[in-house]
Amino acid sequence: MTRVDGRVERGNRTRQAVLDRTVEIASVEGLEALSVGRLATELRLSKSGVFALFGSKEELQLATVREAGRIFTERVIRPAQEEPPGAGRVLRLCEAWLEYSRGRVFPGGCFFYEVIAEFDARSGPVHDAVVRAQRDWTAHVEHTIAGARDAGELQAGTDVPQLAFELVALMETANMVSVLHSEETAYERARTGIAARLQQASSEN
Repeated sequence: MTRVDGRVERGNRTRQAVLDRTVEIASVEGLEALSVGRLATELRLSKSGVFALFGSKEELQLATVREAGRIFTERVIRPAQEEPPGAGRVLRLCEAWLEYSRGRVFPGGCFFYEVIAEFDARSGPVHDAVVRAQRDWTAHVEHTIAGARDAGELQAGTDVPQLAFELVALMETANMVSVLHSEETAYERARTGIAARLQQASSEN
């Protein structure tokens, strides 16, 4: 039994090492850049060992999307939950996202910005996984904004989907400009825009 458990533990460590690398590669080069051969070479593993962990390139891509989602949740979603429902939580969520991009949690900036552009016009399980991730994020932003409205900190007539769309657009534009030009000014512009939009929607106006 100890020997079997040891194998499982080693397999889990290897799988995590592979995923640590795949999210890095995909955030810069896209999911299509992933291959069993490349990962085996870079991580000094056997091709058969990597293949046995995932079974196919598609499953490797899907596992990479799931791992990126786990990291995103840890770095963006959970920190904002420390704030009580309200405008402060909305702002904390946006700040956490901007820091996630600015701090290059993934080398290419926002992992999902990269893979959405890669798979938006395709079909299949990977496309569907990317769509789910994007929809879940949008729904979470909308839910957070609705919480602020229900707490009386945003105007009762706030168009929640519209405000969510605008805040996400500011964040994603900051990510794109920063990655493209290797500078951070865009994050301050996004912060200014987000603060102004929330102030405009504030119940105090």
